[in-house]
Amino acid sequence: MNRIVMVHGVRNYERGLDPDVAADKLAQRWQERLKFGYTDAGLGHLDVPDITAAYYAHTLRDPEAQSSDGGPDDLTPPEKQAVLAWLRAVDLQDEPAEGQSWGGLPLRQAIDLVARRRGIAAKTLGRIAVALLSEVYSYLASPSRRRRAREVVAETIRACGAKVVVAHSLGSVVTYEALHAYPDLGVEVLVTLGSPLGLPGAVFDMLEPSPDTSQRGQRPPGVHHWINIADAGDLVALPRRLGDRFPVDVHQETHMAAVDFHTLDTYLGSGLTAAALAPHCADC
Repeated sequence: MNRIVMVHGVRNYERGLDPDVAADKLAQRWQERLKFGYTDAGLGHLDVPDITAAYYAHTLRDPEAQSSDGGPDDLTPPEKQAVLAWLRAVDLQDEPAEGQSWGGLPLRQAIDLVARRRGIAAKTLGRIAVALLSEVYSYLASPSRRRRAREVVAETIRACGAKVVVAHSLGSVVTYEALHAYPDLGVEVLVTLGSPLGLPGAVFDMLEPSPDTSQRGQRPPGVHHWINIADAGDLVALPRRLGDRFPVDVHQETHMAAVDFHTLDTYLGSGLTAAALAPHCADC
């Protein structure tokens, strides 16, 4: 029986665990969360598909990598620029104020400004920024880490013959690149959740393969159906309408959580995710 593969996002490193054990731990948790999603969608009578987790977080942890345990002041200059690009996307304004520019604004001042405008605690926004951009940059800035993470995802898909892949957060970036790097994988359905693939400056412009001359991303080889789901309050899924930059077949958006807005658990517990996934998992 084929299984579906799920690819995690940021903040999933399981310190001290063997990667295979960490993958099994994640898969068990996600399986339970998806059951809630099926029930929420009125699909409780259906069997929830078996899940295999593609766990790559350990590939980003090596002597080159920066820790994401500090604050905004601990980020490297390139990471800080990536955070500013993200904050600009969150705020959706060309410039922060008259006489100022995003590039010239001190990072903490930019975080405080966006936090006030969005009604979010500056500490919370800073924690999101550090968690997201430090890991994203750790992946995108190192060819060796990038290659290892993509290999893990590809090997997981190949080992279980999955035709359906669900990728969350940074995992959608790793999966997108892995499907392009290994066009023989045979994935037919791609479901991206809370994806930052289209984030200008910090992600979109650094993708492999690069966007085409019309500034659009490319459909991964073999993928027949691409579904993108975004929580309307997810500050990482930017821009939320991924179809504006990629050949997404279905884009769905709803309010899922006021606080826990970017976790894979939140997405899997939503009936919207289950309803989108179920028709493609009858044989999973």
